[in-house]
Amino acid sequence: MENLLNEVKFDDKGIVVAVAQDYITNEVLMVAYMNKESLEITLNEKRACYYSRSRQSLWRKGETSGHWQNLKGLYYDCDADAILMKVEQIGNACHTGAYSCFFNKVFEDNVTDQAILNRLYNQIIDRRDNPKEGSYTNYLFDKGLDKILKKVGEETSEVIIGAKNKNKDELVYEMCDLIYHSMVLMVSEGVTMDDLKAELTKRHK
Repeated sequence: MENLLNEVKFDDKGIVVAVAQDYITNEVLMVAYMNKESLEITLNEKRACYYSRSRQSLWRKGETSGHWQNLKGLYYDCDADAILMKVEQIGNACHTGAYSCFFNKVFEDNVTDQAILNRLYNQIIDRRDNPKEGSYTNYLFDKGLDKILKKVGEETSEVIIGAKNKNKDELVYEMCDLIYHSMVLMVSEGVTMDDLKAELTKRHK
């Protein structure tokens, strides 16, 4: 670690730009700054810690919001003047409530959102932790496991009907409903996306 701290080129104020990227989807989540101390804390604790230029103090991502960034990898660029972190984003990265800070679209060439499942899962977690009046997700959590299981069963039946009807649009619609309710069940029972990926990886080695 000492070698890294010596290699990184901090500017005349002792800070370096740091980019946080979702380690699964590679989506850029946010850009912030680090000084030597925050970089050292990040590496030691395996959780993102930044340096606030406005407050001139350290801030651990998620210490007030609960939206942590668990460190999965850390790199510096060819000029050693920028840090890239691969992180597991718990909740949302942006203070506005968006998953990524980069939600202001200027141009997009018909690109499918590759991170949509992670976004949905994180939004469900956010609804559980920060209930909103009128939220259907909160309604399901309030009603409890039996209600959630009933909805999963109902949506499974709808998927079967859509398939039997040979109607692709209907099938896609109902499968999305099933995925959503299954994710609510996952959050309710503490199952993570990584749990599913680990099991699928084990099956297909």
